[in-house]
Amino acid sequence: MVTLIHPCSRDISASMHVNANERKCTRRKNYNLITPSNFQPNTLKHTCFSFFSYLRAFAFFASLAFSFALLFFIPANTAQANNTKQNFKTHCSSCHGENRLGLMGPALLPENLKRLRKKAAHKVITQGRAATQMPSFKEKLNKAEIQSLVDYIYTPLAEMPKWDIKDIWTSQIIYSDAQNLPAKPVWNADPMNLFLVVELGDHHVTLLNGDTFEPIHRFPSRFALHGGPKYSPDGRYVYFGSRDGWVTKYDIYNLKVVAEIRVGINMRNVAVSSDGRYIIAGNYLPHTLVILSATDLSPLKIIPVSDENGNSSRVSAVYDAAPRKTFIAALKDLKEIWEISYEDNPPMGFGKWMHDYREDSGENAGDTQNKEKFPIRKIKIDDYLDDFFFNQTYELVIGTTRDKKGQVIDLDLGRVTHSLESMGMPHLSSGITWKYKGKTILATPNIKESFVSIIDMETWKTIKKIKTLGPGFFMRSHEKSPYAWVDVFFGPNKDAVHIIDKSTLEIVKTLRPAPGKTAAHVEFDKTGEHALLSIWDMDGAVIVYDAKTLKEIKRLPMKKPSGKYNVHNKITRSAGTSH
Repeated sequence: MVTLIHPCSRDISASMHVNANERKCTRRKNYNLITPSNFQPNTLKHTCFSFFSYLRAFAFFASLAFSFALLFFIPANTAQANNTKQNFKTHCSSCHGENRLGLMGPALLPENLKRLRKKAAHKVITQGRAATQMPSFKEKLNKAEIQSLVDYIYTPLAEMPKWDIKDIWTSQIIYSDAQNLPAKPVWNADPMNLFLVVELGDHHVTLLNGDTFEPIHRFPSRFALHGGPKYSPDGRYVYFGSRDGWVTKYDIYNLKVVAEIRVGINMRNVAVSSDGRYIIAGNYLPHTLVILSATDLSPLKIIPVSDENGNSSRVSAVYDAAPRKTFIAALKDLKEIWEISYEDNPPMGFGKWMHDYREDSGENAGDTQNKEKFPIRKIKIDDYLDDFFFNQTYELVIGTTRDKKGQVIDLDLGRVTHSLESMGMPHLSSGITWKYKGKTILATPNIKESFVSIIDMETWKTIKKIKTLGPGFFMRSHEKSPYAWVDVFFGPNKDAVHIIDKSTLEIVKTLRPAPGKTAAHVEFDKTGEHALLSIWDMDGAVIVYDAKTLKEIKRLPMKKPSGKYNVHNKITRSAGTSH
């Protein structure tokens, strides 16, 4: 029999009498508390501590030390966390949302930052990011503050927000006074030669007469429109998409909003089917594509964007491929491009796996009533697509990533057919085409390099790089114009716009319509006789030029007018403008 002194007991401590053979214990009270101050090793001369007793003692003292430490460290950590949140609110929330769910800028959540490593995120915050409105913060925040922001945006939300079919239906607004309005304009102008001018400065849209260049009407829009408005095939309706997920249908003839619906939390853009029946929206958050009825924007289908392994992706962009009667979606986080058919009887190759291309085989053979609506062809590609461009037949997609890699995807073959040489960072969605020496060429500005790339669309080789005064963002022309216009969107020469002779591939003139202010985004009128240029400033303007003489004709004051969209050029898919 040995006596064990319990080192973690309180004032009423305990000792245990242990029979080594039977391993039974009895308690005995009234032992004093053993602490570091009164602990004497010789008291254990004839005793033996149990392992578990030491463990309890260690836990006691460790917890006591931790309690004292909290008094010093918790306030510091709390202050740091509060400072990080305040920095985010001050510097980031106006674009990315106070809750990090995105506004004009994308959502900043781990789910949306898969392709951006923390080290790269630190560099983006420090130096800014080309081709975006993301500025540099190295003059406002130190390295530790920037690192705290990086850690913050990679921290998952306590609860991931959802936006499902119930939320979408609940958000729908149908304006009853805009239903069944006459199919006759309430204004007197050529309906095919109208412009819609998006004014980002105060979130309004101006309807502009393309013959007189007089405003017809000005109306408020949702916050931060993006991706360009899309017209119905007859030009009567226009559909807007906002960064915060709202889709708006507007009746141009009657100057009224018809319907609105919120399809997501952070949206990329919308597209309209060539038959005018459907609208599709691509989201950054949640990772979905949403298909709507063009009549009243009722939701028809939500398509989760994920691969066969459950990996989800943001949507880079979605466009209508009119000759194919399909929507084409590029994915930000998956090396795939999706083709979605909106035909009532989709051709073979869409939807479920097939044994072959015979009409009488496959899972849906002979079943016309139960065929899947909006089936998808998923095409594996070599790299992600951040930006892309169609050739004029819509058989080919030319796409690039931010790391300068380019690829040509044949939609008929369902595979990549060519790789493109490094081209800086082309802004392909602003690319245009024209005939040069008997060949069709693609011209695109670059948003990291000071040149315009000219690419032979047969060999896919770059045949010329036209040096510019800085990186550009938008490029436009018209079939009847001898010139292509490209801005210098970034850098000290942001007020410059180059005019390129399409027959010689040389810059023939550089305009500076508002020294010191960004001049960007040209759009031609229906006939190609006039070119309209924006001054991107709160005290900005739309400037009308004679497209032949390059002389200024008129200047219309506007609040940061970003894009201008001519009805005829858009619905006819002019080679001189984006689609």
